[in-house]
Amino acid sequence: MKYFYLHGFASSPRSTKARQLCDRFRSIHLSLEVPDLNQNDFPHLTLTRQIQQVKSLLHDEPVTLIGSSFGGLTAAWIAEQCDQIDRVVLLAPAFNYLNHWLPAFDPSDLERWRSGVPILIYHYGIGGSLPLNYDIVSDLKNYDEAQIKKPIPTLVLHGVHDEVIPIAQSRLYVKDRSWVNLIELDSDHSLVNQEAQIWQAIQEFCSL
Repeated sequence: MKYFYLHGFASSPRSTKARQLCDRFRSIHLSLEVPDLNQNDFPHLTLTRQIQQVKSLLHDEPVTLIGSSFGGLTAAWIAEQCDQIDRVVLLAPAFNYLNHWLPAFDPSDLERWRSGVPILIYHYGIGGSLPLNYDIVSDLKNYDEAQIKKPIPTLVLHGVHDEVIPIAQSRLYVKDRSWVNLIELDSDHSLVNQEAQIWQAIQEFCSL
C-alpha cells in the first residue's frame, strides 16, 4: 500500500497538516508521499492538472489518498477515475467550490479576471501573493460532483465551524453514498486543533 497526501489550494507540502501527517506516518514506519501540486506554476493551476499530476505517480499497487480541501476534491475525482485507489480520506473537502469561493470576490475584480487579467491570491506556501489565471474557474465548471459514484471506502472529516466550505456540503455528499462516513469535528476549515483526533480516525479507517 502506498499513501499520498494532497495539500490544499494555495498551500504546499510544507503545510502544517502535511508535516504533522508525515511525522505521524514516520512514527509507525510508513512513508507518506506529498507531491507539490503547485508544480512551480501556480498561475496555471487547475483541478484537471492536479488530477493528471497525481495519476502519473500511481502504478499497479493499491493506494490510500488523503486530501485536504481542494486536495480533497482532487482525491475524490482520482478515486472515481483510477482502479488503484483502495480508500480515501477527505479533510474538509472543497465540494461545490466555486459557489463558495467566487462570491468572496468583488464583481469588478471577477470581470477583469474573466477577461484575462490574472488575479492575485495569497499563497500560504510562500507567505505572499501570486497571480492565478481564470482557467481554474473554467476548468472546475466541467466537474459535476454528482458523477462521483464509485463505491470506494471513504472517510470525510469536516469542521462544524468551517468558514470556507460549509459542513453542509459534506453532509450532502454523504447522504446518497453509503460507502462514505462523515465525522464532524469541533473546528474550522483548518482543522488544526483536531490533529490528534484526525490521526486516530485515519489509523482506524486505514487499519494502521
